[in-house]
Amino acid sequence: MRISEVAALVGVTPRAVRHYHHQGLLPEPVRLGNGYRDYGLREAVVLARIRRLTELGLALEEVRDVLTDDRGRELVEVLEGLDESLGRQEAALRERRTRLRAVLAEARAGRLADGGPLSPEVTRLLAELDGDVRESPMAAKDRDHLAYLDGVLPAEQRAGLMALLEGMRGQADTVYALLDDLADASTRDPRVSTVAAELAALLPDGLAAYLPGGAGPSGTGGVAADALFGDLAPAQSAAVRRALETVARRARDTI
Repeated sequence: MRISEVAALVGVTPRAVRHYHHQGLLPEPVRLGNGYRDYGLREAVVLARIRRLTELGLALEEVRDVLTDDRGRELVEVLEGLDESLGRQEAALRERRTRLRAVLAEARAGRLADGGPLSPEVTRLLAELDGDVRESPMAAKDRDHLAYLDGVLPAEQRAGLMALLEGMRGQADTVYALLDDLADASTRDPRVSTVAAELAALLPDGLAAYLPGGAGPSGTGGVAADALFGDLAPAQSAAVRRALETVARRARDTI
């Protein structure tokens, strides 16, 4: 049989047969006088076995190990490992579908932020804020900030930050009102210092470890901080920076 014939017989492509030769899985058959490979029953059997093993999900390296063990003992071990791997994949898939259904429910209810889909922590916080906070320019902007932090913070940091912010839900309206008043102000406006002090009094000490302010214990700053503060009006940015610096100093003093 020629390569096209054995490939059709077994149910693979000629390209796959050549690849198996290249990987050392399928021994080269004898060649005819014209140079063409002449496949026989032996090659067809091996090729069919390769196809069945790859259909089970084995990588070609694992198939090679199985083919070199005539007793079949390693095949059992490989298949047991594959079964365990598939079990882990199934569990991960179920978890992903659970998260997807939660996000889908938020989207159908019209509560999904423009930056979504977001993590469950941020999705929950945004849903709670929508019910508690009045509409304001700063509130709308903060939704984008939360989506931004959701994308750049590691999962553990994100969970800690969202827990702190959930504890501030009752103060969110006050925070947004303070910052809204600085939307068109100059950085020299005396209200900047006043708002910074009021914000610092509202913010928990632990916030300094998560939000970029140049003074937090997590070494915040750089490009991530610039993007967040760059989205604020100059006076708002100045007030928030001062507030976070105060919170960071306060946190250090309590250690």
